[in-house]
Amino acid sequence: MTEFAVSPESLMHTVNERLSSLGVRLFIARDAMVTVEVPAEHYAAAMRTLYEDPACAFEQLVDLCGLDYSDYADRVNEGPRYGVVVHLLSVSLNQRVRVKVLCPNDDFPVLPSMSQRWASANWFEREAFDLFGIVFDGHTDLRRILTDYGFIGHPFRKDFPLSGHVEMRYDAERQRVVYEPVSIEPREITPRIIREDNYGGLN
Repeated sequence: MTEFAVSPESLMHTVNERLSSLGVRLFIARDAMVTVEVPAEHYAAAMRTLYEDPACAFEQLVDLCGLDYSDYADRVNEGPRYGVVVHLLSVSLNQRVRVKVLCPNDDFPVLPSMSQRWASANWFEREAFDLFGIVFDGHTDLRRILTDYGFIGHPFRKDFPLSGHVEMRYDAERQRVVYEPVSIEPREITPRIIREDNYGGLN
């Protein structure tokens, strides 16, 4: 495991001092990763502080990915369904932090874009938009990045069918690709394990 110059406890104290007025919640995950949960309305301000404050100096956005909590059993009080997790790295101070923010509106999940501050956020936010339908306000080129131009829906949402909604094939008569409703029956992909009686000496 990579050794960092600052202990997680010390980093958490520093970040908490800078962000305490923004209603953040901090904890250390797996004894190493400082995690900051930020309210959506303070997301932009918190990220600006993490970037600009000399004690934080997180000059690199390493990763940004979407979240969908719709199927989680521990989704307490029917909280927000969609969110984003961001991993930031300070090369100059040799420290990392994880930022988590939930979108306030499930019907139209929107968060401020970080692409103007960290160029690497550009494609990460496009991916989260394409796969989860999360809109990033202020992004200059928010287009799909992995699915086809005419793709309907967002395939990483938990309610998206495993087989999709449409299938494509080449039609020789029309000499072009055509889209049609999926002909595959929906099915569970969890394997069934059938063992003989007393398998492995177990009753």
